Amino acid sequence: MILMIGIGIAVATIAAFVLSTVYYMLATPLEQRIAGGRAVERDRPGPLKIVAELVRTAVLASGFAWVAAQAGLLDLPGSLLLALVLWLAFPVVLLAGSVGWDRAPVPTAVLHSGDWLLKLLLIAVVVGLLH
Repeated sequence: MILMIGIGIAVATIAAFVLSTVYYMLATPLEQRIAGGRAVERDRPGPLKIVAELVRTAVLASGFAWVAAQAGLLDLPGSLLLALVLWLAFPVVLLAGSVGWDRAPVPTAVLHSGDWLLKLLLIAVVVGLLH
């Protein structure tokens, strides 16, 4: 079972990285249209940023798999529920705080929130299917 969870983490990391890349390629122009001058300018990432993002995603997938295993939520329905709860409890709360306290543009927070939701759901599906 540990081997399958490890494979799930690796697969989820790569898949989430690809999904996130495509998501930002498609959604960033919408953010720029809506937020105008307040939108963040995103250049093509260099190799160090790509490696850093893969590491961040691997940490997310590992943490998710560990919490799911400890909570007995490694099956697909359980992992999807966990993904939604974690998304609401952490990225949504943190991004709402950045909008409310730091005046981050709402479109940017919504964009990042969508990325987190997609990543967590994809990780939940991969871990749930490969546990």
